[in-house]
Amino acid sequence: MKRILVTGGAGFIGSNFIHYLLSHFQTVECLVNLDLLTYAGNLENLQTVEKDPRYHLVQGDIRDKVLVGKLFVEYRFDTVVHFAAESHVDRSIVEPEIFLTTNIIGTQTLLDAAISCWKLEPDNKYSREYRADVKYLQVSTDEVYGALGKIGMFTENTPLAPNSPYSASKASADMVVRAYHMTYGIPVNITRCSNNYGPYQFPEKLIPLMIHNAQQDKPLPVYGDGMQIRDWLHVRDHCAAICTVLEKGHAGEIYNIGGNNEKANLEIIRLILSELGKPESLIQYVQDRPGHDRRYAIDNAKIVAELGWTPVYTFEQGIRETIRWYLQHSDWVSRITSGEYQNYYRKMYSAAKV
Repeated sequence: MKRILVTGGAGFIGSNFIHYLLSHFQTVECLVNLDLLTYAGNLENLQTVEKDPRYHLVQGDIRDKVLVGKLFVEYRFDTVVHFAAESHVDRSIVEPEIFLTTNIIGTQTLLDAAISCWKLEPDNKYSREYRADVKYLQVSTDEVYGALGKIGMFTENTPLAPNSPYSASKASADMVVRAYHMTYGIPVNITRCSNNYGPYQFPEKLIPLMIHNAQQDKPLPVYGDGMQIRDWLHVRDHCAAICTVLEKGHAGEIYNIGGNNEKANLEIIRLILSELGKPESLIQYVQDRPGHDRRYAIDNAKIVAELGWTPVYTFEQGIRETIRWYLQHSDWVSRITSGEYQNYYRKMYSAAKV
């Protein structure tokens, strides 16, 4: 029976992971969701599991050493899945400090607590022996690799070359995780995923933003020429991959998780408009953001060959299902696209047309 700490579980990927884990694995005895509940954390995402006796919500900061240490002692975790992060590139350009402190120091805080509780000889700083049932999994991103040219794909051996404060903070956190494994022997894995899409994604991200705007006949802001290419991964495929790494991943290894779906932003936007029966005249080109990577593509051969995971969703299936979900949950979107988000939206997309 597993006792799991999920950080950032009220966010997009975290909440989908909690749903997936509780519905697919009866071996979960206890699941604690530690979330600061910032703008991107939404407890509505978890209404269907909040009465599950295995599920516990704790509002708190991953940088709070006292709180994190107390939770490890109280709940006796054997598994950590670390999603919690400031994650939107645009915000990192405006407010880099919060990305650096949350994403790097927060990761260190979790690792220190795990070592303290999982080491067989906690007072021996040279001991590298841990309980046999424990694992720390760092959920990272393909953005740590930087940008690709027209050919090639990111492998686990691609040098890190982050181009934004967000991706730099995630790359730094990954290096901390690796260093703790090499120095202290703590059993870890790092997963690096491509762009996720699916239910419960905060509408500052491309796909839900475009669906929401198109539905209301509002302009669809497109950075530059819209030909930035990403590899798109359905969030449920991502959740399945994380569970596969938890079950089968070799300690210290990195696994890339990709959906095998390279699409240009403009192609996706046109598909959304077509599905909704809206005109392409809604597209509004705006000034490109600084350091905007041109192309990402994930080579997922390692996790496929070594662990046996493969993505299930085609992009065509996944995007249509996602569009339907947002149309059916327009009240959910409306409740979170107000207040602070509206101020942020005006600030990000008020640039002159290009």
